[in-house]
Amino acid sequence: MTSQKADEKATDASPPVEETARTSTATTSLPFNDSDNDIKPDEQQHQEQQQPDEIAKGDDDEEEEAPTCQQRCATFYANNEFLILVVIVICLARAYPPIGADYLQPKITSTWIAVVFIFILAGLGLKTEEFSKALQRFKFNLFVQCFNLGVVSSIVFGISRGLKAGNLISDGLADGMVVCASLPLTINMVLVLTKSAGGDEASAIFNAAFGNMIGVFISPVLILGYLGVTGDVKLLDIFIKLALRVVLPVAIGQILQKTSQGVVDFVKKHKPRFKRAQQLALVFIVYTVFCRTFEDDNDSSIGDIFIMILVQFLQLCLLMWLAWTALRIAFPNEPTLVVMGLYGCTHKTVAMGVPLINAIYEDDPLVGLYTLPLLIWHPMQLILGSFAAPRLYAFVQSEKERLGIKDGDDDNDEEAGNATADSNHTENQ
Repeated sequence: MTSQKADEKATDASPPVEETARTSTATTSLPFNDSDNDIKPDEQQHQEQQQPDEIAKGDDDEEEEAPTCQQRCATFYANNEFLILVVIVICLARAYPPIGADYLQPKITSTWIAVVFIFILAGLGLKTEEFSKALQRFKFNLFVQCFNLGVVSSIVFGISRGLKAGNLISDGLADGMVVCASLPLTINMVLVLTKSAGGDEASAIFNAAFGNMIGVFISPVLILGYLGVTGDVKLLDIFIKLALRVVLPVAIGQILQKTSQGVVDFVKKHKPRFKRAQQLALVFIVYTVFCRTFEDDNDSSIGDIFIMILVQFLQLCLLMWLAWTALRIAFPNEPTLVVMGLYGCTHKTVAMGVPLINAIYEDDPLVGLYTLPLLIWHPMQLILGSFAAPRLYAFVQSEKERLGIKDGDDDNDEEAGNATADSNHTENQ
């Protein structure tokens, strides 16, 4: 009897089939999970009141996850390590020059071991197979190389002679401006900025590799042609030293790249370590160079350095404007080439420049002053290039829209460019 009454009560309590179906349909149409439907009205109201508090707590957690001052400092150091180390070693060189000028045997460690190491890595990183692409855009590639090595160096030579004649800067800094302007373009920096600005990456890869290869031969000729050969410098000795310290190591690196896959794989596997070793070798060269400069009295002052910073900034702005104007006239319907050309026409390599200057002016007491303009130009081109990148990207997109060029048309070129850019693993700066 009891079970029969219970069954009857359960039957009376259960809703009709149609009503159950309507309830089920209404439930599934609501944008909530099943678990939400089981919440009682009081509990649901309480949960809704708690949501703003939970959101506020989430915002507090996000604020708490903001980087600390120490993390910001670490990030800043990582992004500007080379420049910071250069400033530190210059200060150390000024404090006590004999360490780097005499005790560390710079004529062996700096001018031979460090320089040869850097250029062997350069030879391993240069992809000569990219040179076959020169014929595809011969006019553009010729424009970039001629502007970078010829136009820039001739304009800077004229400006430096004017500043020197007006006694605004010392002779050593004036000659250093010419040395800096006679160097080829960078590799990594040109690739990174070209990519971020929407430029042609394949052209950036070719011009960076080709420019550094011919720069080994052309830059010394330009430097000696502009500045001449003093009585203390023997031309034959200079080219012998360049052949042994620059050309031969690059050739060895190329031979290893073509014949020893094990060496290439080893360098790829330990890429960060080799890149850091190359950077430290550059810093060591800068240190010994300035130790020798400070050990010998020279006529430069702190005021000359600040004047040099201003002059290099104005020169770079002028040259970028000239390059932009010329590129817009020569290649009016190729915005990606214009963007790449802007960087390629004005950038100068510190990775090859510092050891090259050290090899040419090994015994010159003003070698530090010859290096200083390049060390100023290097971070300045990065700052101005990074500032211009988003504006150049907007320019590329607007020009593509005007010309009816779709982004998909460049996908294959970009993929090829990215793959080749990753292979340039040993070049620094």
